[in-house]
Amino acid sequence: MSQPDYIHALDVPVPSRDELDEGTRKYFELCDEKLGMVPNVLASYSFDATKLRAFSDMYNDLMFSESGLSKLEREMIAVVVSSVNSCYYCLTAHGAAVRELSGDPILGELMVMNYRAAKLEPKQKAVLDFAYKLTKTPNEIEEADRQALRDAGWTDRDIWDIGATVGFYNMSNRMAATIDMMPNKEYHSQNR
Repeated sequence: MSQPDYIHALDVPVPSRDELDEGTRKYFELCDEKLGMVPNVLASYSFDATKLRAFSDMYNDLMFSESGLSKLEREMIAVVVSSVNSCYYCLTAHGAAVRELSGDPILGELMVMNYRAAKLEPKQKAVLDFAYKLTKTPNEIEEADRQALRDAGWTDRDIWDIGATVGFYNMSNRMAATIDMMPNKEYHSQNR
């Protein structure tokens, strides 16, 4: 796969494949095999194998480990957080993931523009309302917000996963904004 013309704005080089350590090269080969590309977020971190590994480990744990949240719901959280933060990279990448996982290109677009316009299950709406508030006004989260999640069917363990997912994507959005990270071109046409 060829690298896009522009990955980010900082003068922090994205190493070529032959400059990467063996573990990172294998990880990127796996990305090529499964995704058909190396996401620019990973390429951006590749200048430092320790930072890339920390980011990837946290992402993989949040998105693929056992949880009451489905993979689609985790991607929906990423889109809502990224919508609040107007994160172009994450809206593009995670909007494509919502389209893929839901099998519904309209849902992917609705989630990016305004999740409240989407026809969602009450349990999903509750988690996205919480993600929105935790991103927009974290100082206003109170017990009633956690109770609303419980009332919708989420467990306290799920609430932990929801908060961790929201926190991770807020961090990721801020890094994308810091470096003006651009999404891979492939995301724009996926699952339409």
